[in-house]
Amino acid sequence: MEAHLVLPSQAGAAGIRSLSPGDFPHGPFPHGPFLVEPDGALVPRCAPALRFAWRGRPCEARLADGQVSLAAAAGEVPYTAERGADRPPVFAAMNALAAELPAGWRLCVLPNHRLRIEAQAGLPAPITTVALVTALVRFVLALDPYLERLELAGAAAGAVGAGAAMAGTVKT
Repeated sequence: MEAHLVLPSQAGAAGIRSLSPGDFPHGPFPHGPFLVEPDGALVPRCAPALRFAWRGRPCEARLADGQVSLAAAAGEVPYTAERGADRPPVFAAMNALAAELPAGWRLCVLPNHRLRIEAQAGLPAPITTVALVTALVRFVLALDPYLERLELAGAAAGAVGAGAAMAGTVKT
């Protein structure tokens, strides 16, 4: 069975032309931030970032040098003025978690009180879509128990809902 890409033709959206693998005999073709090799391998043209959500939290994956850097918004430390009594359990959970995270993982507290869990994973060469998605799924499945513990301790999960900035914003 032969797969074909279907793209709009130069004539406009009404005309469609099929592309076959033979249309790219001289090497890879561009697709977003990647070059796709004839065998399906992905070659980053820059340091691409894939953004997705897991359990309503923004997550990010960045490819560089055969590795994927993964990050997820994990919660928020309550502000003293809003939920001061909830802060000590959250700090205790953060300290316990930092010691229990898998090797290479880290828990960060951003200036806006948001919590972020970061990890890195190696990818086999050549990097393929399957390998990349597998790394993302492994990360979020391993992440789940830590997110639950932070939520139970009082780290506000709603503050990091879909659309929240990963790098953080200033609370005014």
